[in-house]
Amino acid sequence: MLQAFLVSTSVVALAEIGDKTQLLSLILAARYRKPIPVILGVFAATLANHTGAGAIGLWLSRVLNPAVLNWAIVASFLFMAGWILVPDRLEEDEVAMPRNGFGIFGTTAIAFFLAEMGDKTQVATIALAARFHALLAVVGGTTLGMLLANVPVVYLGHRFADRLPAKAVHAVACLLFVILGGLALRNALTRTPI
Repeated sequence: MLQAFLVSTSVVALAEIGDKTQLLSLILAARYRKPIPVILGVFAATLANHTGAGAIGLWLSRVLNPAVLNWAIVASFLFMAGWILVPDRLEEDEVAMPRNGFGIFGTTAIAFFLAEMGDKTQVATIALAARFHALLAVVGGTTLGMLLANVPVVYLGHRFADRLPAKAVHAVACLLFVILGGLALRNALTRTPI
């Protein structure tokens, strides 16, 4: 359980650096200048999104043949290793903040939840939950990882985001996904259940 939590935290924290949802956090923080409701919105959206993603991963681990699941996990980790090296961009239409009457928290939660759909960290959460069979540890870890990457951006804004060595951080995240993929490959080749 602890391993699932620590791996999930570190992989998502690294994968989130330079991700479009991190850019969205920066935009929301600059627009509203109230960090607490923005952070709470990010937390709520991440928890909801990653709980759903983790549940899908756990479900897949139960319905797929173990050999198929092992190979799917290998493929997903290696896919994530490559995907993490592709820089994200946040398009203007993705940043449009509706005037919805939900306030800063509600607007942040909705915008962040939608931006996270199909994002790297959501896909990673599915793979991690399928790999570790520990929904609470994975969701707790991925949520903490998301907050570790986004809270400093909300508080420190451009000064912090501009100083991060994004390429180096992405290279480390890529290496972690390759290691996880290698471990999963070992399991697939030896037909060891994950």
